[in-house]
Amino acid sequence: MSLIKRLPLWLVIVLSGAMVALLLHLLKPSPKPKPPLAPSLPQVKVVQANPAALALPVHSQGTVAPRREIDLVAEVAGKIVSVAPNFVSGAFFTEADILVNIDSANYLLAEIRAAAKVADAQQLFASEKGRALQAKREWRDLGNEDANKLFLRVPQLAAAEAAVSSAKADLAQTQLDIARTNIAAPFSGRIRETYVNLGQYVSPGTKIARIFDSEVVEVRLPITDAQAALLALTLGFHAGSALGPKVELIGTVAGKEVRWPGRITRTEASLDTKTRMYHAIAEVVKSELGAEAIAPVVGLFVDAKIDGRLIDDVIQLPRSALVKNNLLLALDDNNRVVELSAKVLSKTSNQVWLQADLQPGAWVITERQGYLQPGLKVEPLVQLEPDAQYEAEVQTRP
Repeated sequence: MSLIKRLPLWLVIVLSGAMVALLLHLLKPSPKPKPPLAPSLPQVKVVQANPAALALPVHSQGTVAPRREIDLVAEVAGKIVSVAPNFVSGAFFTEADILVNIDSANYLLAEIRAAAKVADAQQLFASEKGRALQAKREWRDLGNEDANKLFLRVPQLAAAEAAVSSAKADLAQTQLDIARTNIAAPFSGRIRETYVNLGQYVSPGTKIARIFDSEVVEVRLPITDAQAALLALTLGFHAGSALGPKVELIGTVAGKEVRWPGRITRTEASLDTKTRMYHAIAEVVKSELGAEAIAPVVGLFVDAKIDGRLIDDVIQLPRSALVKNNLLLALDDNNRVVELSAKVLSKTSNQVWLQADLQPGAWVITERQGYLQPGLKVEPLVQLEPDAQYEAEVQTRP
């Protein structure tokens, strides 16, 4: 103890620290080795593929237009002496309605003169028939069997008969002109625009009004070649007596959504040279909508959903499952990544319908495909089934 007191303080501190360090080293526990951890598998979301026979709808847009629209024109000259109350833009009319009356006084006078000419021609024809009979008897009394046609008045009789026919034709023409002073449409419909009014003088060929048939309207719907394949439509398709694909037109009238059922009746005979698209023509018949239904308004812009044909082995997947527009990453029986090519039939912003070499129940990866390589083993995480709102877009085979 006396020795420690003789040592300098700094040396005592150093010796004390060394003893403490020695004790800690001697008393620390020895480490036990742990087995190495196995590397974790990458986790990816997957969805199950269930091929089925589906009818995929085709969506398009277009403008409602009348199937028949013409310019109603005057066929005779004269002053307009009366117009119908419904002879205004936007008014409806029937086939029997007289829309415009042209002054017929001159044509009635012409009819009287034509009738007089018919009577004169008939009187002349009767006289020639009598002269011909008399000439025939006189020739027979001469005892010569070879009669001269001029002597028998054959040309004169033919000319008189032709004069009767000509006079009757003139009479018929005047009667036709009288009928044409009453201007009516060749079908029931609606007036788009009027060009004349009461008191105006018109000549043959003058436009009276622009009218269209409101019974049948049509919509020109652009579709791609791939969409045409879903509908089984060919270039120059014409339904004829058969029924074409059903179509539903959706538009807004007075702030309310309205739907109209129709049919695809034909396709145009050529592709659009600018867009390289087909154009299918959908028709809606007013009489088939019901008495209280609102008919499609001409000029209305509408959306269209066309029923597709049934296609076998169609797979519905989330849009995220599609890689590079036509590839899928699926899992084999050992949860290893497999790359497959796909034929895309239709797609929306959320869903895709396609055909691929997948067995029913196979798992398809829906995320992180860019980080995965074929042959890599992964841990699948099952994703929820596709949203029911997209399931409603297709029809299944019963």
